Amino acid sequence: MRLFGIIYALAGPTLAGILIIAVLTMNMVTTNAIIVSAVIGFLVALPIAWFVAKAIRENA
Repeated sequence: MRLFGIIYALAGPTLAGILIIAVLTMNMVTTNAIIVSAVIGFLVALPIAWFVAKAIRENA
């Protein structure tokens, strides 16, 4: 669980930032679009962090 937290702390803001930049690039400069993209980024990071932590644990 600790490894998952560390990976999520890195993956969450990274994915949220990528999606925010994508939204801004598409010229959707509204507060709702930015907030929704950040939330989606943090939610998508949950299973990614889980699978990466699981793979690291199994191969360690």
